Amino acid sequence: MVRLRDLTDWDRQHILNADVPTFEGRPWTIPPPPAERRVAIVTTAGLHPRGDRAFTPGVGDYRVIPGNCAADELVMSHVSSNFDRTGFQEDLNVVFPIDRLHELVEHRDIGSLASFHYSFMGGGTHPAWMRESALKVIEFLREDHVNTVLLVPV
Repeated sequence: MVRLRDLTDWDRQHILNADVPTFEGRPWTIPPPPAERRVAIVTTAGLHPRGDRAFTPGVGDYRVIPGNCAADELVMSHVSSNFDRTGFQEDLNVVFPIDRLHELVEHRDIGSLASFHYSFMGGGTHPAWMRESALKVIEFLREDHVNTVLLVPV
């Protein structure tokens, strides 16, 4: 894992002085009981099924990950040179905790999983550039009757 002291001055200042939005107030909604939740994953790990197009820097698009996609069919095309892929290579669940969610469904701790999950490329992409794509993903989540989203920022 890269340490701040190991970065160039420009990279260190870029990370430490990033314009990060703040959110005030309370949750927008009260979630259903856990056993009634239909859960989707939205990650910024730059994941996509093998054969899908790779992510490119500065583009706020997303990739669809089918709910039945096998772990060995997912690749990471996150482009940040500062991004450590070791965790992903050892255990997909570090950036896409699908196995843990399957266990929660199996134990009836949550109701079901979404038919599709979504991945953005974080890190090198300003959140404002993802807005249009995020609004589309919200529509897809609603169509899939998802009522709980697990956000996995990477």
